[in-house]
Amino acid sequence: MPFDSHPDAHAEDTPPLVADVRATVPLLEPPGWAVAQRALFDLLDHAWRRFARDFTGPDGRLNYNGPLTTRDGVDDFYEVFFNWPQLYLLGGADDLLPASEKHWEGVTKQLTELNMLREEYERGYDWFHQGESLLLLYFLCMAAPDRWRERALRFAELYVDPAHGNYDPAHRIITRPHNGSDPDRTGLFDGDVYPWLLKEAETYGYPLEWIPEAQDGPYPLSADPRLGDQMRERMGVGDTAVNLAAAGLVLNAWILSGEDRYRDWITQYVGAWRERTRAHGGLIPDNVGPDGVVGSLLEGRWYGGHYGWSWPHGWHSLGHAACVAALAAATVTGDDDYLTMVATSLDTLIGHAKVMPHTEADSSLPSKWAVELVGPDRHTPTPHLPFRHNDSGWFDYNPATPPVPVALWHHTASDADRARLEGLREADGIDWRTVRPFRSKEDSGHEKAWFAFLAGDDPGYPERILAMAQAQVRHRLRRIDRYRDLDVPEADIHVWQLCNPVVTEALVQLTWGGPQVLYQGGLQQARLRYHDADARRAGLPADVAALVTSIDPEATTVELINLAPETDRTVIVQAGAFAEHTITAVRYTTCTDDSWIGDMYDYGHTEPVVNESEQVCDNTFLTVRLPASTRIRLTLRLQLRANTPSYRTPFDNPADRANTTDTTGESA
Repeated sequence: MPFDSHPDAHAEDTPPLVADVRATVPLLEPPGWAVAQRALFDLLDHAWRRFARDFTGPDGRLNYNGPLTTRDGVDDFYEVFFNWPQLYLLGGADDLLPASEKHWEGVTKQLTELNMLREEYERGYDWFHQGESLLLLYFLCMAAPDRWRERALRFAELYVDPAHGNYDPAHRIITRPHNGSDPDRTGLFDGDVYPWLLKEAETYGYPLEWIPEAQDGPYPLSADPRLGDQMRERMGVGDTAVNLAAAGLVLNAWILSGEDRYRDWITQYVGAWRERTRAHGGLIPDNVGPDGVVGSLLEGRWYGGHYGWSWPHGWHSLGHAACVAALAAATVTGDDDYLTMVATSLDTLIGHAKVMPHTEADSSLPSKWAVELVGPDRHTPTPHLPFRHNDSGWFDYNPATPPVPVALWHHTASDADRARLEGLREADGIDWRTVRPFRSKEDSGHEKAWFAFLAGDDPGYPERILAMAQAQVRHRLRRIDRYRDLDVPEADIHVWQLCNPVVTEALVQLTWGGPQVLYQGGLQQARLRYHDADARRAGLPADVAALVTSIDPEATTVELINLAPETDRTVIVQAGAFAEHTITAVRYTTCTDDSWIGDMYDYGHTEPVVNESEQVCDNTFLTVRLPASTRIRLTLRLQLRANTPSYRTPFDNPADRANTTDTTGESA
């Protein structure tokens, strides 16, 4: 239903209105989703404390006494806590933020002692793993920007400033696949050959499978030239597409500082990859030699780069990194054309899809699908997309994974991006409304069911996804009991991730109206966020539940409920994860007639009469007053990306958060 008012109704010299609405609809029978949501918050508060007690030391580090013998491992220490400050931002306990900061500090000291970091940053490793490591930092910056600004900008400078050796501005490339704070960390490994295990080789194949095995072979993995000199010479230098995830680090610095140099680096670097994608017919290549030429080290191949199309994960890693970068470029410029390099690549894969049961697919990600496709779904014919490509063509077929197409649609709200999702759903032999009981390390994977809910096809989704989340927290609490006394060997450092009981996907979807963050180094997407006006902090106040049922800009709809029987609450609704949207108008439910209560001797009540009111807002923030036991449904008209993204809050100095800048960073 269109609004009666128009966002341009105010004269230019009229100051922005700060809308203040009050809930007047009585809460009589709390909906199940609201009760379940608050119960999940309570359970999560218990769960993170249990994990911290049983797996970490006094300074926040993980209980680990072994060495790290390869370049791998940094991500596995930080990933454990990646969504803890995210839970704080959603409305978790006050002391969860300082606890998250303590764990970052403790793990950083621990990894420095293990010679994995230099000046608090990864010495040199691929961005598939670096992106995972940095999610914790990004959420800490979001929650406490003043305390984390210096570090975040210092880390971004490792790429923006060519003096650090990671970036070549002449060719617009990151200079090597393993990059970071140590310019002396070259190549892809420290020994003579890549530390490839037989099981991994059997799963993913050889990085340079097109090179004939050298004379005097066959060689064991520990001596194969393809895993030694050939990898160093052909894959250990130059740029690779997974490095695009570095744009997330620089975007975080731009949001913190607003400095043009960070925006300029993103547009230059991501712009170069967009040009290469166009030159290759819309399919992003995965490697660029030190000379700036695609395939110059791989005999002209557009595939075969480190963590690229051929090895090891293909689209599973490359697609996420490209999407992180494209979203960063679109965010700093306001130009969504940067997203085309992801969209056209994805559409190419969709064009090569094959319909088959998963039992017949050659997927190299069996552990992923073991929990996401259970029972008869493993045998149901459904479109599988090729994730990898080599000299033999496309291979490694997997069911269509939703994080990238959902991220594109969430950002653009375009008909084309929605149609892609609807097409995938229509072609799928498996019901998208299915909510499967799992918690992946990415704390995601339920985007299809969320999309079906937003499409209006599954009103029971909120309660089912919250029940699933409850089950996963309780499952991981039992895992904590089982493994808390384990002297963790290096080979099992993933046990911490598998025991992390913090699950946030359901809360992100239902309260923020956003997908879970892209795990290879993305920044959060959200239609709405919340602040507790009384506590002057981010997150939903105690007793308050929120449910976003629509994320269309013309009708972004959320219901807020105060379950407290006596305590009033005040929520400040924020438009966008980074205050980047503007609420131009709000329509909300009202109940001004209290005759529903009845007379003194009535044993029951009548149904309250609910009407709607509307007012212009024209601001990033909307104050909502929730008396005890009340509810309100807000239908918000949003102007997407009307403001420069920032970590500002409604509690900052008004002069610091005035809506006077556009998406290019220029004064409006």
